[in-house]
Amino acid sequence: MNKKKLMLLGGIRYLLPVIKAAHEQGYYVITADYKEGNIAHKYSDEYVNVSVLDKEAVLKVAQEKNIDGIMSFGVDPGVVSAAYVQDKMGLPAFGPYESVEILQNKDKFRAFLTANGFNVPRARGFSSMEEALSDLDWYQYPVIVKPTDSAGSKGVSRVDSEDQLKPALQYAFDHAFKGNIIVEEFIEKQGCSSDSDCFSYNGKMLVTSFSAQRFDVNAVNPYVPAAFSWPSTFTSEEEEYLKSEIQRLITLLGMRTSIYNIETRVGTNGKPYIMEVSPRGGGNRLAEMLRYATGVDLITACTRAAVGDPISDIQEKPYDGCWAEVVLHSKKNGVFKDLQIKESLPAKVVERDLWVKPGDVVSGFEGANNAVGMLILAFKTNDELLDALEKQDSWLEVVVE
Repeated sequence: MNKKKLMLLGGIRYLLPVIKAAHEQGYYVITADYKEGNIAHKYSDEYVNVSVLDKEAVLKVAQEKNIDGIMSFGVDPGVVSAAYVQDKMGLPAFGPYESVEILQNKDKFRAFLTANGFNVPRARGFSSMEEALSDLDWYQYPVIVKPTDSAGSKGVSRVDSEDQLKPALQYAFDHAFKGNIIVEEFIEKQGCSSDSDCFSYNGKMLVTSFSAQRFDVNAVNPYVPAAFSWPSTFTSEEEEYLKSEIQRLITLLGMRTSIYNIETRVGTNGKPYIMEVSPRGGGNRLAEMLRYATGVDLITACTRAAVGDPISDIQEKPYDGCWAEVVLHSKKNGVFKDLQIKESLPAKVVERDLWVKPGDVVSGFEGANNAVGMLILAFKTNDELLDALEKQDSWLEVVVE
């Protein structure tokens, strides 16, 4: 009996649990990107060298391999290519290709939200430095400047005055795959923003989760998420409003069955905002964290959905205690020496996932790709969790010289 073939775009370590889940379902896994040395290729059944950004090249390989499904879990640049292949080959799809393009382009996404009456930051997209500097009176500081199509917070910066604008624009253009950036009103958040994974089945949101996304203000890039915790800091009313709006968005776009990485926040103006929605699993092991916290396995569900197999037991469940994930990182460039965790930490260390060894060269925390590992922590109370994350430097040190 032939195994179903699942193609995964990318080769990052966040694909490892997806490959494991796919193998447990009896699938043949093909990983694809242009870096043969990426870690996920060591665990797949087959590797193909192709740029995940080149949708026609990905389609050609997918047709040659006669795949049954395709996904770009944790790899934002590959989502459009995956949707394109789904559309052209008639494979199980996240939703209409045109809708996926809207979700994956920050400029188009903001325009869609505005046209359909969602709470949305004031924003404009630009394709050149000349265009971005042509109307300086439009800018009302502070603003956030970012590429329309990058991930991992690369190329993102906050601008508080006109003298900071041009360097920030250049930084965003330097990280834009297709040369387009977006400048948007900076929404001052109330509490923590949320970045968490969710799941829809036949257009209905079965799981809509929220986290507390936390940042290291002393990092090279203070806009790269440095920790996540569950539950969120939103009120139940705010979560219910956002759930309703996310469902409305998914319905308007005609999305079907998919895992999503969704970012939301509540502004100091009291308005809840949907900031980003991508039909993929998030990086930073977010789906795994939900599995720890609730027992709900979105990873197996999305692998089965990708090849058209039925899914079951996907429903929102309460958190079993309080959970945190700390993104281990260095505050500077240097050589990694040690990871030190003091016994004063009032939590159970569920996983100590270190990706470097002593002597390895590491970089300051400019993007998610500069992380050196993860800590997964279980707390008995939310107060203990909040205190530990606030005083993280008192019990945790990534030693770099």
